[in-house]
Amino acid sequence: MSRTPSLRRCALLATALAVALTTAACTGEDEPEPRPTPSAGQSGNPTKTAAKPREVTFGAYGSEEEVAAFQSVVDSFNASSTDRRVVLESWPDHEAAVADVLAGDAPDVFLTSRIDLDQLVEAGALQPVSLLLDERGVDFGDRFSRDAVDAFAMDDELQCMAYSVSPMVIYYNTRLVDFDKMERRGLDVPSTNDEGVRERWTLAEFGAAAQFASRRGDRRGVWIDPTLQGLAPFIYSGDGKVFNDDSEPTSLAFADDSTREALSQTLAILRDPTITPTNAQLARATPVKLFKRGELAMVAGFRNLVPEMREAEDLDFDVLPMPVIDTRATVGDISGLCLSADSDVTGDAADFIAYAVSDAAIATVAATGFIVPANTSVAASPEFLAPGEEPANAEVYNTSIRYMVVPPFIDRREELEEAVTPLLDRLVTAPGVLDLDATTEQIDLVSQTVLAPEDEESESPEPTETPTEE
Repeated sequence: MSRTPSLRRCALLATALAVALTTAACTGEDEPEPRPTPSAGQSGNPTKTAAKPREVTFGAYGSEEEVAAFQSVVDSFNASSTDRRVVLESWPDHEAAVADVLAGDAPDVFLTSRIDLDQLVEAGALQPVSLLLDERGVDFGDRFSRDAVDAFAMDDELQCMAYSVSPMVIYYNTRLVDFDKMERRGLDVPSTNDEGVRERWTLAEFGAAAQFASRRGDRRGVWIDPTLQGLAPFIYSGDGKVFNDDSEPTSLAFADDSTREALSQTLAILRDPTITPTNAQLARATPVKLFKRGELAMVAGFRNLVPEMREAEDLDFDVLPMPVIDTRATVGDISGLCLSADSDVTGDAADFIAYAVSDAAIATVAATGFIVPANTSVAASPEFLAPGEEPANAEVYNTSIRYMVVPPFIDRREELEEAVTPLLDRLVTAPGVLDLDATTEQIDLVSQTVLAPEDEESESPEPTETPTEE
């Protein structure tokens, strides 16, 4: 799939602003000037490079607003240099991005998801960035989320630089889930910390909120997608397992005793038809649309939902972490900036990555509301937390990162999801009495056809030769 044309370059920023936003590593002091490092084939003679700037291509994906923010970052970088120029290219999503990269059509620098890292490394599509960023003073040890950085480490190298990380959280309508009113009625509610923030809640409190919000009319309390991703936080929180092995899984582990116990407690809420959307409601609109209309009180989701939630009319919302059964847990996505193995402008490309993860640059993208920066300084800044805007409890995204369970690499991830989702849907939504043992066993068996398909040739006995008589 080809990349879509890059967005038209915006007007260059004023010189004073460009100097303030120059390429730099993230340090506690002022950011240094850009330090271009010539790559193979790059001339160090200014008279030869001044006429035609070296071109660095940067591929990104996301919403129109995100891509526009990336363009602003590119423009700021370009304004600080006369001998190199970054050109932005965009894809509609990360699947299209990784398809182009694996097909040999990679930009010099590109955004990718951590779930694609193993196949990119196996295909030899990346140049590790550890040494290059260290040379540029990027402090990826202290100024970036350790969990996010570690997620891109493989073969004793930092393969890509962590850029953003988005844990799954619960979005709730603050009118329908009124904790103060619930507390006055003696119902279970999440406690507040010294700052008056509700930063943790139990599964029982989650269920009480869903019931409270469903007490009138057709409004419903909660919807959780019946998918591996949707159910995983509840399983992990109940000390269960999603996969039978954390590094090389050959099966799902839904029939594990701890997993079944976590599911049993969770499904007592998710299968309650009085607090979950009806089939008629789901036929009319997606759960997110129902939430935006005020017909659904709670949904699980990621940071990229924030901009459309803010635009929804007559919606007041906030966020809480995923509910706790035994231990805190969630799942999420981590994105990183990678350097193509085929780049002929390695030094310039590394300079751009160092700039793109700097405070000033990543704050530009964080201000759109779509991402949680892996840069911890920006994640704690007003550009991300956005005081005065919803959600008021935005710090929940940052605190939830440390409880994210990073899934194993699955080569046939889409096939696995397609194979088991109908069974997961039955697990959560099928009416009547659920046979949990039988259903979870079936889920595991179906997963094995994708994760550990039988090799008929290897199992077939070798033909033996019958000696002939002479």
